[in-house]
Amino acid sequence: MNYLAHAYLSFGDKEILAGNIFSDFIKGKKKFEFPHRIQLGIDLHRSIDQFTDDHSVTAKAKQFFKPAYGLYASAFVDVVYDHFLANDKNTFATDELELFADNIYKQLRLSEGLFPERFRVMFHYMELQNWLYNYRFQEGIFRSFGGLVRRAKYMDDPQPACDILMRYYDELSTCYNEFFPELKAFAFRRFESFS
Repeated sequence: MNYLAHAYLSFGDKEILAGNIFSDFIKGKKKFEFPHRIQLGIDLHRSIDQFTDDHSVTAKAKQFFKPAYGLYASAFVDVVYDHFLANDKNTFATDELELFADNIYKQLRLSEGLFPERFRVMFHYMELQNWLYNYRFQEGIFRSFGGLVRRAKYMDDPQPACDILMRYYDELSTCYNEFFPELKAFAFRRFESFS
């Protein structure tokens, strides 16, 4: 899952949120330099990623991207899942997503002093360009695909990913609808175990 899902699956806890959002920027034992609940957020993020990667529906979704992107297919599926989450009327009513995104940025700023440096730089653009809200729109997703390609060593063209999303939109939406309720239940059980 990508940033919107990790934010949503932090269940309103600002310390869990911080760890869940910047977990990818924390390697190995660096985790233990953070307050306990942020460490739990880092663990939650890793559990969510593992559950997502191991799920049979995600394996099905990755097949659409594999011919063009090989091992990077899972990164594209993560972004696609965020697009469908942003448009999930059972999760966000029409005006709720923008309010949710604004609140997430405010909550994250409370932990700004703990941000890893690379995340601090990225967060500036995340908030400025309102990534969480713009996952709702085709342009926002295409911009995210472009970001994936720029950060990867062996990719140089996001256009095939854009074409794949449009061509298999309904099939990928079905994958999301099958998968996300199971992920949400799993993440909530993990979150409850932190109490």
